[in-house]
Amino acid sequence: MFLSACTPSDSIDTSGSVYDGVSAQASLTLTGTEPFWGLEIAAAATDGSHSARFTQPSDIEGREFSVTRFAGNNGFGFSGELAGEAVQVAITPGDCSDGMSDRRYPFAATVAWGESTLLGCAYSSDAPFEGPDTP
Repeated sequence: MFLSACTPSDSIDTSGSVYDGVSAQASLTLTGTEPFWGLEIAAAATDGSHSARFTQPSDIEGREFSVTRFAGNNGFGFSGELAGEAVQVAITPGDCSDGMSDRRYPFAATVAWGESTLLGCAYSSDAPFEGPDTP
């Protein structure tokens, strides 16, 4: 039998500190292409909950659902349920481009919804995008 041990990566803070670069009171906008999609997450309500709205070209009005925020080691995320399927959102600090505009976003975003994984960029009311207001 051969056993190997995992060793922590340089990007993992083994002291247990969590990312706190965006306040719970900040609103977030996530956007992606191929396929086009958007996710807006409102600032925390007084009870700490967040509401989210997922949109795509075939559903401009979008679908609203509740999410719970959690802190990670190099970012933060949200979890919830939409249309009976689990939604997991990961927000990671880092320069991000949507590949279609001149905007630069301060976060990369990954949304896992059911069997789908959507990749995109994000910005918050604490950390806005750079570039033109209209892409």
